Order: sequence, then structure tokens, then C-alpha cells
Amino acid sequence: MWRDAVLVAGKDLRIEARSRVATNQVAPFAVLVLVLFAVALDADRRVLEQAAAGLLWVAVLLSTLLAVHRAQGVESAEGTGDALRLSGLDPAGIFLGKAAAVAVQLLALEVLLGVGVVVLYDIDPAGLGTLALTAGAATVGLAAAGTLYGVLATRSRVRETLLPLLLLPVVAPVLIAATRASEAALAGDPLGAAPQWLGLLGVFAVMYVGFGVVAFGPLMEEA
Repeated sequence: MWRDAVLVAGKDLRIEARSRVATNQVAPFAVLVLVLFAVALDADRRVLEQAAAGLLWVAVLLSTLLAVHRAQGVESAEGTGDALRLSGLDPAGIFLGKAAAVAVQLLALEVLLGVGVVVLYDIDPAGLGTLALTAGAATVGLAAAGTLYGVLATRSRVRETLLPLLLLPVVAPVLIAATRASEAALAGDPLGAAPQWLGLLGVFAVMYVGFGVVAFGPLMEEA
């Protein structure tokens, strides 16, 4: 399973490195979202600073939808998904590999967006350790849930609209917990409410990964 996961993750990351979709499309879109928020709330810097964590994770969520849609679109083109199912790879390994590839892209994007928040919103990046743990746990949950629900929507003719409808309710708790933990870290009180929210993020990450390992194979066959 782990060998297959490494193979699939390497394949997806090489495709992205060559196509540069994440670099040329997803990253500029995410930064533009932060800029629009900064322009809209520039008149009240206090509100902008208080909402910085939430705005960051909204941008990450929108980027997750684009990254998942791209990852599943690669498999639906020219029968690639059918070839992947017939390759003999472990479905759990396929799931872990695709989720890992999405997670790597999201982590790189979060670093870029974090710098953007510091520059555009004039935020003091306190609690970097807590922010890193929050980003890691939340990214695992988002990537796992996105990969799992992406395979459900990939063969639908309305997959562009179906994926957000399926995914947003599922990842809403992850976004809430990530926002609360980030707020505590940025407020300089990472040992206050942050541990509880980090624990919740860990629970969701384990749950989504575990469910994906078990259910991805049957879902891929149904799709």
C-alpha cells in the first residue's frame, strides 16, 4: 500500500510540476482572494486583523476545490482512471497517494498565503509552532476529504458544481477548528484554546484518512 501511495503521489506531483497549473492558476487565484479581502476591509484595519485567520482559511478552502478538481480531472481524461483501476495498484495506496499529492500542493500554497497575510494584513506571525501544527492537521483533513469526495463527482457531467456541494459541508468543521486555532496562535495565546481545536483537527484528519482507506476502492469502482 505504501509503495503504491508513493508511486501515485510521485505521478501526480510530476504532472503538476510539468503543467504548472498550481503555480499559474491556483496560487494567483488564492492570492487574489486575499487581496480582495484586504481591499474590502481596508477601511477598518481592526476588523481585518481580527478576521485574518478566517480569511486565510477561506482562501485555502477555495484553492482546495481547485486542486481536488484538477487532481480528479487528470484521472478522468482519456480513460486514465480506468487504466489506474486495472493497474493492480492497491486502492488504499491510490487514495493515500492522491491525497498526499494534494496535501503537498496545499502546504506550499499555505506558506505563500501566510506570507501574504503578514504583508497585506500587517499581522504579527506569533505562535508559529501552533500555526504549523494547525496547517498540517487541517491540510491532511482537507486533502483526504477532497480526494474521497472528488472520486464521487469525477464522472458526473455536473462535477464542477457537485464537488463543492458534497465537500463544503464535510470540511466545514475542519475550517472552523483551523480558524479558531489560528486565531489563538495569532493572538499570542497558543496554549489557551488552541490545543482543544488542534485535537479536534487531529480527530477529523484521522477519521477522513481512515474512511478513505477503507471506502476509496468501492467508490472508485462505482465511479
